[in-house]
Amino acid sequence: MTPAAGRAPAAPPAIRPMLATPGPLPAAGEDAAWAFEVKWDGIRLVVGVGADGTVRPVTRAGNDAGVTYPELRALGGYLGGRPAVLDGEVVVLDDAGRPDFGLLQRRMGVTDARRAARLAAEYPARLMLFDVMHLGGRSLLDLPYAERRAVLEGLDLAGPAWSVPAYVAGHARQAWDATLEAGFEGVVAKRLTSVYTPGIRSAEWRKTKHVVTIDVVIGGWAEGRGALSGLPGAVLAGVEEPGGLRYAGSVGSGLSERERRDLARCLSVIPRADPPFSGPVDVPGAHWVEPRLVAEVVFSGWTSAGRLRHPVWHRLRPDLTRLG
Repeated sequence: MTPAAGRAPAAPPAIRPMLATPGPLPAAGEDAAWAFEVKWDGIRLVVGVGADGTVRPVTRAGNDAGVTYPELRALGGYLGGRPAVLDGEVVVLDDAGRPDFGLLQRRMGVTDARRAARLAAEYPARLMLFDVMHLGGRSLLDLPYAERRAVLEGLDLAGPAWSVPAYVAGHARQAWDATLEAGFEGVVAKRLTSVYTPGIRSAEWRKTKHVVTIDVVIGGWAEGRGALSGLPGAVLAGVEEPGGLRYAGSVGSGLSERERRDLARCLSVIPRADPPFSGPVDVPGAHWVEPRLVAEVVFSGWTSAGRLRHPVWHRLRPDLTRLG
């Protein structure tokens, strides 16, 4: 039956995204029961598509992102009038084809249509679709992951601003190595039999990030606040390059109070008046030090500005201390 004359077709249902639990990949011998997807460094979107082709992308916080990402409006025309609810991650790719969260941040939260259109031309977004929860008036929530993915792939949703990336079943190590080599953020493992549980952080989905370890040179520090007043809230890290010591960002996460006090004592004996970095560093109130101390940090990649992404302090490396 068709809707009564003058009555708008029913909107697709609002469905909250199912969430993954941080954890290790399935153990060897267990991975045959799991699918493995790329962990995209982007923003989660649940996209409702009406029977009339209208597209409404919604963030995890429940905000309508239709104005923010105008390039997604044409998605409705690819579904042939079938209402649907799709799950995916919106990203902005760098010149090497890898997601760059720093570039995506320039698109996020824009509510002015003209500005959003200009940014879409400069930093085009792409929606990586990996699930379908509702299609043609039918809920697919209770179908196992493998069946939902088969339905999604059967929709043939390859378009100018969206795609359905492939997944790998049963090969955890190969998925891990391939995503690491390609420079992706990590892997999401999903049990092939898992149903879709809206709004739930489920152990049936696991996310595992790649992290990289690097040695950095401490060239300064920024004072902490509150209980950390007088102590380093973060150290200012640099990496050696042919042109000198390049500023790579601040590292404060992971430092214990004892480590902050130890650092304060070490840094107090090597102060200097000017920054040791080869380029400008915009850190208000920074305390500069001679670049002698070396620290080991872990991070998830580099931003487009050449800064450490999500750096976490690991340890000081006294064996690598640079002599003055």
